[in-house]
Amino acid sequence: MDLKFISTFLCFVLLHSSKTFGENFTNQSDLETYIVHLESPDQLFSNSKDLLLWHQSFLPTNSNHSSRILHSYRHVFNGFAAMLSSDEVREMEKKRGFLSARPQRIFQLHTTHTPSFLGLHQNVGLWNASNSDEVREMEKKRGFLSARPQRIFQLHTTHTPSFLGLHQNVGLWNASNSGKGVIIGLFDTGIDPQHPSFNDNGMPKPPLKWKGTYEFNVKTYCNKKLIGARNYVYPDRFPLDIDGHGTHTSSTAAGNFVDGANFFGNANGTAVGIAPRAHVAMAMEKGIFVSCSAGNSGPGSGTVENGAPWILTVGASTTDRKIRAVVVLGNGAEYEGESAYQPTNFSRKLLPLVNGKYCDLLHPVDVKGKIVLCDTNRESYREQIAKTVKSAGGAGAILMNNKEGGSTTLAVYDVFSMTQVTYKDGQEIINYMKSTPTPVANISYRGTEIGDKHAPTVAYFSSRGPCLQSKGILKPDIIGPGVNILAAWPTQIEDETTSTSTSTFNIISGTSMSCPHLAGDETLEPADILAVGAGHVNPSRANDPGLIYDIHPEDYIPYLCGLNCSEDQISMIVKKKVHCTTSISQSELNYPSFSIPKKTSAQTYTRTVTNVGEAISTYTVKVSGLKGVEVTVNPKILKFTELNQKASYNVSVKSLDLTGVGLSHIGSGRGWWSIYKCEGKPQPLS
Repeated sequence: MDLKFISTFLCFVLLHSSKTFGENFTNQSDLETYIVHLESPDQLFSNSKDLLLWHQSFLPTNSNHSSRILHSYRHVFNGFAAMLSSDEVREMEKKRGFLSARPQRIFQLHTTHTPSFLGLHQNVGLWNASNSDEVREMEKKRGFLSARPQRIFQLHTTHTPSFLGLHQNVGLWNASNSGKGVIIGLFDTGIDPQHPSFNDNGMPKPPLKWKGTYEFNVKTYCNKKLIGARNYVYPDRFPLDIDGHGTHTSSTAAGNFVDGANFFGNANGTAVGIAPRAHVAMAMEKGIFVSCSAGNSGPGSGTVENGAPWILTVGASTTDRKIRAVVVLGNGAEYEGESAYQPTNFSRKLLPLVNGKYCDLLHPVDVKGKIVLCDTNRESYREQIAKTVKSAGGAGAILMNNKEGGSTTLAVYDVFSMTQVTYKDGQEIINYMKSTPTPVANISYRGTEIGDKHAPTVAYFSSRGPCLQSKGILKPDIIGPGVNILAAWPTQIEDETTSTSTSTFNIISGTSMSCPHLAGDETLEPADILAVGAGHVNPSRANDPGLIYDIHPEDYIPYLCGLNCSEDQISMIVKKKVHCTTSISQSELNYPSFSIPKKTSAQTYTRTVTNVGEAISTYTVKVSGLKGVEVTVNPKILKFTELNQKASYNVSVKSLDLTGVGLSHIGSGRGWWSIYKCEGKPQPLS
């Protein structure tokens, strides 16, 4: 089903070049973008110019280096992006230091918009040249590590601070100075520097550690809040956001306080990000904590993206705020739906109710002046449904979820009298229509309400685990608010029912919206365990975890070796030459969760925790929720006498029943270490 979300590409990876190269020896039509990975150089380069010259030495001598090199990389990995032919890559392979070269790939934005609407299909078309002759030549050159094609990522997409227990001048915000001194970097579609969410009222000066830059033509655009912005797609253009996604996510993570924020009167209040005193830089340089969206391909198993264990993978959940558009039936029953469009002049009379099925073709059904029930079992776009019903003379529409959509309802601004109800409520409405020859209904618009007792629940679109590339690592790690999130918008949205009303805030949904909540929270914080990981983010509890699971960069090398990655592939990740002398299974990584295949024989794994809570403390273990599985933890008590002291424990797991082994039959439970009468954070077991 279509959810009417953003269709755009992440600006930092869209590397198509519009330059004309004018070279004599290579047909320009044979060139495409490659990401080239190199070994770390023998000598340290004093500046980026010297490094660029070394990168250019891998290019053909007959090429215009300045036009071929698109980007030179030195922090996350050593290498460059360049326009190359297959023959040139094969020559490059011979050079010392070469690791690999791969052509660009397409990734989808992690808003909940249907990918096909973007016209993007992975591994087809222009981006499908993975066997380039040019790359193979480049791989032969000394110093080469790898080359891979650029990738276009899908955008995954404020009442939430109070929903998460964050309040100004008290509690965690007060203790942490609201994120003061923290720099939050985002890769996205740009930013609107003039939006009030990025005002620098109350902000300190940027930290001395900040070495970045901004590339706006107006110097006042960057201030003590917005301290940097760059365009990695077109370096000669400004990083202004013409789409909205980047502005929305940036303000969610670190937007300053804006009183009276609302979307045409809905969700009214003070808009503020999770870390309002943190600085924003619209690109990630180096950082310790990386938060990525899990993707919007749910609810099927094995759909999670960004599953690497060194990043926090975030799923999407609801909040307790609803923008209500209630269905009232002729029998007096009411079913709560949602819509960001809240007309004040909609008729209060009960109108005839008809079933329009999928509402793609309404010719056989007379809908004039009636409420139309629409099913979403097909990939019908919400916007198209509204247009179809409206053009056929319908007075309004009830959009009911299919079974997969479940209980997730979206507050979308349709500019038409339409509400979305849950699958269960939709079935009740159908039963009512069958019970009477003259069914009637109405839509009652009741505005914003706080206090949904069912929240938080996992959004149906939020991608589920396990990660198919590494099933021993439980992903996603956690869920956060990602449904109907109000945040800054770069352009004024017009209320089409009036000529004067506009809004500089917008309500959208997606794991891109939950991801910045966790970036602002900077923490590792129940439905299906493969949907929620450790559960819903709880900033206050996460600020005092008691025990943590330390992992150092070198710990990932035996893990990657155990995944049967090639040494060259691992070298690309860790930025140094690697030889796989030791390896571990995925479940042996010191990760705060377990994902273990069902076996009748006992499987034992070790975890090491570090005490960052009370210096003198004793923790006892509890395990619950696992059926048909025998779990033994040894020791059951961990005692600490000082801060940063480490202790290890073993978990032995034995399946008592192997019935239903597979993605659709996954057992889950939770274990946690508790101190005194305070329970610690749950450690998922699956």
